[in-house]
Amino acid sequence: MSAADQEGGGLGIDPMHQFEIKSLISINLGGVDASFTNSAAWMVAAAGCIIALTVFAMNGRAMVPGRWQSIAELSYEFVANMVRDNVGKAGQSYFPFIFTLFMFVLFSNMLGMLPYSFTTTSHIIVTFALALFIFLGVTLIGVVKHGFHFLSFFAPKGLPAVLLPLIVVIEVISYLSRPISLSVRLFANMMAGHTMLKVFAGFIIGFLSAGGLYTGLAIAPMAFMVAITSLEFLVAFLQAYVFAILTCIYLNDALHLH
Repeated sequence: MSAADQEGGGLGIDPMHQFEIKSLISINLGGVDASFTNSAAWMVAAAGCIIALTVFAMNGRAMVPGRWQSIAELSYEFVANMVRDNVGKAGQSYFPFIFTLFMFVLFSNMLGMLPYSFTTTSHIIVTFALALFIFLGVTLIGVVKHGFHFLSFFAPKGLPAVLLPLIVVIEVISYLSRPISLSVRLFANMMAGHTMLKVFAGFIIGFLSAGGLYTGLAIAPMAFMVAITSLEFLVAFLQAYVFAILTCIYLNDALHLH
């Protein structure tokens, strides 16, 4: 039995192989590996799809929008309403960033559903980089807008003095954990879903390879795979929505404090 067979439980399928980052173009900058990888390629693909949808689909600007123009306009309104409802008028100037963030995560998730593709958001380094940038940006906005008064965010109004030390510690820990929770939520959901799909695919291949009576047993994992695939498309959208709306909530906290 080969190493790949052993890793895939004897089915020749390694469910973790799909997450392997491979170098496509080797680039070395002063001893630093800056190679163009499959992960970077799919990020570029996601950016290209967003540009195609938001720019090229809106070129005609027809009074009666076509299919692609309608999708672009609905995406715009969806995020605009999200920002308006969760941040208010003060958040409208940050709409371009929230819109870009939502679309990038959404397209990265959706492209990862294509056969033989690569899901960039299934890697913690990608999701954590996004979450850390949001965390630092939101914190900077809060400090610039409120100065030292921003520290009052960690001490809610009306808090009894005896509880102040405990609550401040809890609030600080909760605040510092934001980039971790934001990044792990997206990464874990995408990785778990794709791993499960690959495991069921391994069952199907194993039963079909065995032949005979085992062929009929492939129906059950195939049905599960269809159901999970449908669920994964929903999860791909929901995770992009959750990532964007939490960013709006964090931005609202920085702009308005408690």
